[in-house]
Amino acid sequence: MGMLFSKKKPPSRVTDQDKAVLQLKQSRDKIKQYQKRVEQKIEKEREIAKKLIKNNQKDRALLLLRKKKFQEQILVRTDGQLESLERMVTDIEFAQVEIKVIDGLKIGNDALKKLHALISIEDIEQVLEDTQEGIEKQREINELLSGGLSVQDEDEIEAELDALVAQDSVKEKVTSDVPEDILLPNVPENEPNKEKAIKSKVQEPVALEA
Repeated sequence: MGMLFSKKKPPSRVTDQDKAVLQLKQSRDKIKQYQKRVEQKIEKEREIAKKLIKNNQKDRALLLLRKKKFQEQILVRTDGQLESLERMVTDIEFAQVEIKVIDGLKIGNDALKKLHALISIEDIEQVLEDTQEGIEKQREINELLSGGLSVQDEDEIEAELDALVAQDSVKEKVTSDVPEDILLPNVPENEPNKEKAIKSKVQEPVALEA
């Protein structure tokens, strides 16, 4: 029963290429460790050979130097192996990058295909055709509106426009010719005395003769 309700483990994200790279790096580290031990051993045997020479034990010193030479050749071969491992690791990692780039290109191409499927060439042509028809209809309307007036009407309209412009310019000129500091007299509110006298004579009654 417990197995039926157990949760499924998520799929591992580690690929075979990742495992291969890991194994190559482990092999590289082991070779480096081996090289370090050999170098230490070579240095130790060199010091022993020096002591043997001082003690006049040249035969034993010669054997140690031969052994040291053999180990130095091993180091040269391990250097070649390390170079091969490093190159292989680099190639695999670069191939993984290329795979990611290709996957990205596939996703981009799929997205473009979906967008192209939404808008077909026929739809674009129809939109352009409708737009051109709208432009032509608007042009026809403009032509009809402008064609409703005769040449004489157009001349009269332009003449009226020129007259309005000229009239407006005259008003502006008259206004601008009057200095701002001159005060014009106010219109008198009281009537002149002469006019009052005339009015009083008319209103006086005429004396009749006895």
